[in-house]
Amino acid sequence: MSDCRLYLITPPKIDLATFPALLASALDAGDVACVQLRLKDVGDDVIRRAIDALRPVVQGREVAFILNDRPDLAAAGGCDGVHVGQDDTPYAQARKIMGRDAIVGVTCHDSRHLAMVAGEDGADYVAFGAFFDTTTKDPKARAEPEILSWWQEMMEVPCVAIGGITVENCAVLVDAGADFLAVSGGVWNHPDGAAAAVKAFNKVIAGA
Repeated sequence: MSDCRLYLITPPKIDLATFPALLASALDAGDVACVQLRLKDVGDDVIRRAIDALRPVVQGREVAFILNDRPDLAAAGGCDGVHVGQDDTPYAQARKIMGRDAIVGVTCHDSRHLAMVAGEDGADYVAFGAFFDTTTKDPKARAEPEILSWWQEMMEVPCVAIGGITVENCAVLVDAGADFLAVSGGVWNHPDGAAAAVKAFNKVIAGA
């Protein structure tokens, strides 16, 4: 059985009247390691309200709650961590804002060099991708599953696979050594619903 776990990313736009219940049902359907709140092109107040609405749902199930891009809002809002891209707050600054005990993950695209730097600097995980075509965001790079295998041989720091991951295509990433599968559309757009998607992902992971 693989040690890989699911890493849920929220849809780019959410309705706070309905999404907390949808998220709760997804988390109750199977093992999820963490949830990343990733809202694009919205103001700080919208992000704060989303944190307040979703953080109790996530942390109440002993799942880590991570904010994308904004260590300042993550720290102020009681999040467990922050995820930063190469064009966002630099890792060292994010760590300083979040503190030593928080989770700080770094996007590394398809770059072994960026991943080595992030790992040596103390990142809690590195994220590689995109591995597949994705409609959630415009990927800056295309990664091959082999980079996950290479990373596992080199480093102890966990690696996250991201980008266009679905129940149908994820097994190759689990087999290659992904510690986490970061999924957005593959869960929220699943034809049978988010809870069914979480169950299906966990079934594939368990069988890999």
